[in-house]
Amino acid sequence: MSDKIVLTGIKPTGTPHLGNYVGALKPLIEMAQSNKTFMFIADLHALNIIHDPKLIKQHTYEIAAILIALGLDLNNAVLFRQSDIAEIYQLNTMLMNVTPKGLMNRAHSYKAAVDRNTAAGLDADAGVNMGLYTYPILMAADILLYNSDTVPVGADQKQHVEFARDIAGYFNHIYGNILKLPEPVIGRETGLIPGLDGRKMSKSYDNVIPLFAPEKELKKKIMRIITDSKTPDEPKDPDTSTIFQLYKHFATESEIAEFRAAFAAPGMGYGTAKTILFEKINSVLTPVRTEYERLMANPAEIEAILNDGANRARVVASETLDRVKRAMLG
Repeated sequence: MSDKIVLTGIKPTGTPHLGNYVGALKPLIEMAQSNKTFMFIADLHALNIIHDPKLIKQHTYEIAAILIALGLDLNNAVLFRQSDIAEIYQLNTMLMNVTPKGLMNRAHSYKAAVDRNTAAGLDADAGVNMGLYTYPILMAADILLYNSDTVPVGADQKQHVEFARDIAGYFNHIYGNILKLPEPVIGRETGLIPGLDGRKMSKSYDNVIPLFAPEKELKKKIMRIITDSKTPDEPKDPDTSTIFQLYKHFATESEIAEFRAAFAAPGMGYGTAKTILFEKINSVLTPVRTEYERLMANPAEIEAILNDGANRARVVASETLDRVKRAMLG
């Protein structure tokens, strides 16, 4: 067990798909097996996108149930809901007093919104609320509140951790060495996780396979994967095939080698290959899906786990906030 503290958050803005599982969820579950991990469901961050409280609650339970069903070690991992920690609101407010406005102007999410507005001929700040604009400060508070050593992120999210370090640096320059500066950890490269049409699996492309789709839906989705026109008698390139690229994330090394050889040799049609892919994914996810469905049918159990996690998280959060308040307010 590492003595490093890992911090990660997941925004409850929709049901995860296979791409999310391979690229984010599975690595997080593995990391929590050997590290003390604070893993929060970022419902406050979701408020920028979702304004339906019932939907946020539903997605929060879904994310929690998925993590638990996938085998999250609740001894090492503190799983909790972001909004249950009152200290996050307070630290967010206090950090605003040391954060330069110019830093927020450079945030990727804000700049992207400005660019979209400018391209559309709108006012640069059209539709931009303060939740979006100050998003990096709340994220910095998330990271700094639990004395995080490392924060696993994708390469496109590295700026969030860099901003947290900047904000902690501004604070420490004024008030002394109070806040720990975290390090970003860029997740291992899983490669592009292709969707049904071969492009990156993304809800914006409407090409996703839901992580816990019922068996019939899962098979139907997989059978819709777009392929080229090669016949069963023609060899196929596994490295450019969506079928093979998905298969390798669920199979063992020996199964991958066997499937690759069969794919590259004459004799296998795409229909057969899709059936093999379905059977492999379904065999891996069926027990997880069963546990997920059990948990979703018992929301009180999920709530109890989240409440227990919040109680554990508050112990650390309150100590950090107390140091900050003493430094700033005397």
